[in-house]
Amino acid sequence: METGSPVSHRHKDSTQAEPRCTVTVCRGCCCGTDKIPGVDHAAQLAALKTELASNARVRAVNCLDACEQANVVVVQPSTAGRAAGGRPVWLGLVNAPDAAADIAAWVRAGGPGLAETPEILDLYAFGPSRRVRRAIED
Repeated sequence: METGSPVSHRHKDSTQAEPRCTVTVCRGCCCGTDKIPGVDHAAQLAALKTELASNARVRAVNCLDACEQANVVVVQPSTAGRAAGGRPVWLGLVNAPDAAADIAAWVRAGGPGLAETPEILDLYAFGPSRRVRRAIED
């Protein structure tokens, strides 16, 4: 695992909340690299961007500092999802060929707070450390 702090993020206040879900895809020291063999990392990211173009903001970041869970994807709720009690969902070991399609289907249905997390995605869910969680959720 790479040392140092995760990608820095600007702080948002509640008036600047993203109206759509945000899907953050780690593509750093471990995620999205040959360290995770057998996964078409570029195709996975492209599929999320294509399938969610009108439903969510999809962004790739350098490192989420959860390397033991590579490939990591974080789905942050929309403004409405957060108002309904949704919180960011961290998904790790997102290496199966159908994983991007499963994530995209859930986000299209509303994502955290608005749509039940599909059982298949429960298999990927994990809780990152508080330090890492604060870095992405701010």
